[in-house]
Amino acid sequence: EIDGNEPLIGSNTTIMPNVYIGKNSTIGDDCTIMAGSFIGDNVTVGNNTVVYPNVTIYRDCKVGNDCIIHAGTVIGSDGFGFAPNSEGETFAKVPQLGNVIIEDNVEIGSNSSIDRATLGSTILHRGVKLDNLVQIAHNAVIGENTVIAGLSGVAGSTKVGKNCMIGAQVGIAGHLKIADGVKIAGQSGIGGS
Repeated sequence: EIDGNEPLIGSNTTIMPNVYIGKNSTIGDDCTIMAGSFIGDNVTVGNNTVVYPNVTIYRDCKVGNDCIIHAGTVIGSDGFGFAPNSEGETFAKVPQLGNVIIEDNVEIGSNSSIDRATLGSTILHRGVKLDNLVQIAHNAVIGENTVIAGLSGVAGSTKVGKNCMIGAQVGIAGHLKIADGVKIAGQSGIGGS
């Protein structure tokens, strides 16, 4: 289904049944968008990218060339941003106005979640590889050619360097900096830069 302003679909691109593509979106050449996927308004998907079934890409997100996004992944859902009210009894939602940028040659495993930034962008740089069930929070940045194994989570505004290897079930706290080339063993909890 195509809504409103016709999206631009490249040559030799296959759009399978029950795919929704929003207004002003662009899908590159030689792509495959598999059944049941949702691509919101103003989304860009580069050339030679494969989107497996039931992937959701929210508005304003950008996916590069030669990417693979496995089934059930969500890109661009709201970051976990809440502020307590003056009495500290309830939490008000902080608007999440940014987007997600996924550069070229990135692969994202099934049922992973990449949150949109509060302001600016959550970024997966070129060559990043994520396993299944990985959470990347709002405003996080993952450096080039970094690999992250399943069930790991990177909290908001953390910057992970290039060529890092992060094992399974690793939790990385927010607002940290992880240097280039760091190796983190599975089930580690990282509370400092």
